Amino acid sequence: MTGMEKLTMARKIVFFVLNSAAVIFLACHGPQSDSLWSWQGQTMGTTFVIKALPADSLNRREIEAAVEDVLLDVNVQMSTWIDSSLICQFNRSQQTEWFPVPGGMAHVFAQALWVSELSQGAFDITVAPLVDLWGFGPGSAAEEFPSEDEILQIKEHVGYQMVRVQDDPPAIRKADPHLTCDLAAIAKGYGVDCVAALLDSFGVASFFVEIGGEVYCRGTGPHHGLWHVGITSPNRDGRIQRVLRLTDLATATSGDYMNYFEHDGVRYSHTIDPRSGKPIAHRLASVTVVHASCTLADAMATAIDVLGPEAGYGLAVRENLAVLLIERTENGFEERTSPAFDHAFGEQGF
Repeated sequence: MTGMEKLTMARKIVFFVLNSAAVIFLACHGPQSDSLWSWQGQTMGTTFVIKALPADSLNRREIEAAVEDVLLDVNVQMSTWIDSSLICQFNRSQQTEWFPVPGGMAHVFAQALWVSELSQGAFDITVAPLVDLWGFGPGSAAEEFPSEDEILQIKEHVGYQMVRVQDDPPAIRKADPHLTCDLAAIAKGYGVDCVAALLDSFGVASFFVEIGGEVYCRGTGPHHGLWHVGITSPNRDGRIQRVLRLTDLATATSGDYMNYFEHDGVRYSHTIDPRSGKPIAHRLASVTVVHASCTLADAMATAIDVLGPEAGYGLAVRENLAVLLIERTENGFEERTSPAFDHAFGEQGF
């Protein structure tokens, strides 16, 4: 298969996975309670699943309509797949003045820039043109492997240091008029947090929210125990690597075992390292981060995935993050967990 064919196949794989990522996680074990509300749909180029145990007095139709409104709002602000979205308008703009945005979008930018600093640029929302260059972005049509010169030219317009954000009034700006941003590695987590906050506002005490594999659990499950979230094995055989029992916590997973192609024996992930301008190509297969914020869990999972097994583990330890790494070795896949993960989940079975 030629490089062009592999890049084309990679784009198809990414599209498929983005629309089937929900199968990675399990909401709960055992038979479901009659009082359990469960619904699903599509959003952000992927799927969402919500399970809730609300009070009898709550109106399900009203809550579902409110959830749809929240998800639509996040999409029209942050989706690069919607040409009229705010992020697309910002990307097309050649102005370097302050660009007004809703407070939630400013919050996402602020969180993204914070993770960029912590990871020394391994996480960078300005990676968008590199994602396009490698054929993984919306409308991308790369027909061959980019040259070093092409990568260097694009990298001139990549760098989180060229982005600014302010809270009052909420706005963002870029120092380079050609700079563009991609929020794909943080927006799903933010969407989960928004839905969780909405359910809280309605007085729903126990719920499970999942968007494209990013999850938040509140309260208890149908049988008055913790919600169960299953992390699939990188073997891609449908087996569950771990089952985490969660409440009032979020989890996000990043990895290359679904979205990649191989060329001359090298694995090329859809995840681009902003520092090199190339897809990551190390032995780290999967990163799962557990955190109170799904927004941060989402971004941190990507940051650690880009950093790789050693530097990524170092970041997890320094920031006291609960992280599960799954690495490729000569003996198959092996787990590595951070001290915070061991403290929180060391007594839990598989």
